Amino acid sequence: MSTHRTVGDEDLLAGTERHVPANGVRLCVGTFGSPEHPALLLVSGASNSMDWWADGLCRRLADGGRYVVRYDHRDTGRSTGWPAGSPDYHFDDLVADAAALVEQLDLGAAHVWGISMGGAIAQRLAVEHPQRVASLTLSSTSPALRIGERPYDDLPPMSKSLMASFGESRPDPDWADPDSVVEHIATGQRPLTGSVALAGAELRELVARAVARTVDIRASLANHWSIDGGAEYRDALGGITVPALVVHGTEDPLFPYGHGEALADELPVARLLPLPGVGHQMPPRATWDTLVPAVLAHTGGGPGKPTG
Repeated sequence: MSTHRTVGDEDLLAGTERHVPANGVRLCVGTFGSPEHPALLLVSGASNSMDWWADGLCRRLADGGRYVVRYDHRDTGRSTGWPAGSPDYHFDDLVADAAALVEQLDLGAAHVWGISMGGAIAQRLAVEHPQRVASLTLSSTSPALRIGERPYDDLPPMSKSLMASFGESRPDPDWADPDSVVEHIATGQRPLTGSVALAGAELRELVARAVARTVDIRASLANHWSIDGGAEYRDALGGITVPALVVHGTEDPLFPYGHGEALADELPVARLLPLPGVGHQMPPRATWDTLVPAVLAHTGGGPGKPTG
């Protein structure tokens, strides 16, 4: 059995984040806004720390009256981690982590916004821990997302160009050189983005922050891809009763737009919000004027609440 590592509270950035014990590990959590407001839990994609949820986006959501909670998955950022290539846990543990975090933070039933793998975690939360979920916002994800597993044949495959890029050999960066690692990660994002993308400087700044905060970036980039795909959940989607907002880029090369359409069709109470020109990526700043009001309205009113 591999030995996991922990990060002491003294290593955290003072005043901005804290560790929360959950499901046998310590998850690093950051918050925006007042805990008196409805809680919105942000769940990142595979290998992504909470830094990928841009501060500006979190602040806009908090300014709209949400208590925004983002966190580092195990093996990302400053949460508990394992040596690169030796994660001693399963995908189901990532789901249990999120459920335990909602409980430990006393959020009651949280609005949950998951992206990519985080969208699969959010769906599993609604199926297995319905008392912890008030609503779902699901971005760049699929009704059949399981790490390492092929999607169902009724869903469109990834684009040929992305498949070709995955087949290309990329040398490892110099793991001891943060600039080399930042360039490696930023370059890896390019085949996933659509015509509406994060500006180059903005992407590099986001990646640089994630690299600087991450205790073991090599493990962070590798370990989520080494775990099993988790329990099957597609057949259970029809039992989810909370409202869902499905947000999907029209140029997503990994989960083409048909995945978003299928997800919205299979959830009993769902609305599909297309993001024209967006690929498989965190929401670019250019989409925030559309996306933030939609999420605020979906999660309980405030600015952007529909009238009439």
